[in-house]
Amino acid sequence: MKILLITSSARGHAIADALSRSRHQPDIISLCPSRNPGIRRLASAQHVMNIMDFPSVLEIARSTRPDFAFIGPDDPIGAGLADALEEAGIPTVAPKKSLARIEASKGFTRELLAEFGIDASPKFSVFTRAEPKLLNKYIVQELGGEYVVKYDALKGGKGVKLSGEHLATVEEGIAYALECIEECGQVVLEEKLTGVEFSLLSFVSDLQVVDMPAVQDHKRAYEGDTGPNTGGMGTYSDCNHSLPFLTEEDLSRAKEINRLTAEALMKKCGEGYCGILYGGFIAVKDGVRLIEYNARFGDPEALNILPLLSSDFVDICQAMLSRELAEDLVTFDHKATVCKYITPKGYPENKDQRGQPVKFPNIPENARLFFGDISETEDGSLQLGGSRTAGIVGIGKNIAEAEKITQSLCEQVEGPVRFRSDIGTEALVSQRSTTLSRIRSAR
Repeated sequence: MKILLITSSARGHAIADALSRSRHQPDIISLCPSRNPGIRRLASAQHVMNIMDFPSVLEIARSTRPDFAFIGPDDPIGAGLADALEEAGIPTVAPKKSLARIEASKGFTRELLAEFGIDASPKFSVFTRAEPKLLNKYIVQELGGEYVVKYDALKGGKGVKLSGEHLATVEEGIAYALECIEECGQVVLEEKLTGVEFSLLSFVSDLQVVDMPAVQDHKRAYEGDTGPNTGGMGTYSDCNHSLPFLTEEDLSRAKEINRLTAEALMKKCGEGYCGILYGGFIAVKDGVRLIEYNARFGDPEALNILPLLSSDFVDICQAMLSRELAEDLVTFDHKATVCKYITPKGYPENKDQRGQPVKFPNIPENARLFFGDISETEDGSLQLGGSRTAGIVGIGKNIAEAEKITQSLCEQVEGPVRFRSDIGTEALVSQRSTTLSRIRSAR
């Protein structure tokens, strides 16, 4: 069996690892923008290339004739690589371009939910005209000055800005909204929600939706959720596949929203979604709201989820493609995970440590190491890139045990690096529960 894996980063390493554990023992043909040493060791061939160069991707696909392809990152999915591969006769685990608008356009998602009566959005409006007075009126009168501005296209996770965090005044918000309209044609303005965020990812094949363990991400660069946003400094999941601050009703509602969205996409687009549907949710005072959707695995979320997958990932992919996905095909170990990202000391503000050596400890059976922005020299030594270096994941019977494993391994990494020690700690996890309890008791 051959699988064409178009991906990058630690997320790509985690996907390759899950595929490689299959009973099918597949040959993984990796198409990757950098020579990721983790993926390279698992792949039978690795092509370092621009994965947005669709003609070159198709040339490799036609020459290797894989049984199926799996696309990891958002940019090629949003640009329609799944469509191109399917047209070339390569079944592909990733939504087609029309369906991938669920991530590529924030406005499409909000309007989709509204059209099909899915009550999961905050107050919002989509603007296409660059009229400062109109924007000001909506922010001040409709949103009460507490607002979110969303760039309405893919922007590497950096397109969303919140009042009071990224935007200090209404005027700054309007300026950014005008910039968004100029660059991508429209902008979404939303009510700023107060609550606790979490992620729920699902395998989706048409109307069949099978959920994965819930995960909480930490975007801020520094301890105590301070500093600039990043791609994610770490994540944790619990042994019961929920999270300590969520009620049973919260998780059930998030699952229901994913199912309703899959159904709405089929009705709207005239064909079914095939791939990973990643819901970014927030638990608020009166339930759960959707922040946004992604059309692929998250990074770091995949690093928590895939090591717990005890069923065959290749079988799951084939079932999604054949429209035979079912609950009994997907099982996860009932264990907790904590992921902490190792990054260069200067990340995300500078790349001063690029090219400097980094050394990792031996990784025990109850942990995983997934390589991100890192390079390997001919003698096997590792060097830092400019972004997130590697995710270290501890696996335990509970969050505390998993965190202890991860923390110990992170402390042993040698080089000019850092990580967030507080992710997965009892103090930070308890703070989330306390925060949500306070919000809900104030109703």
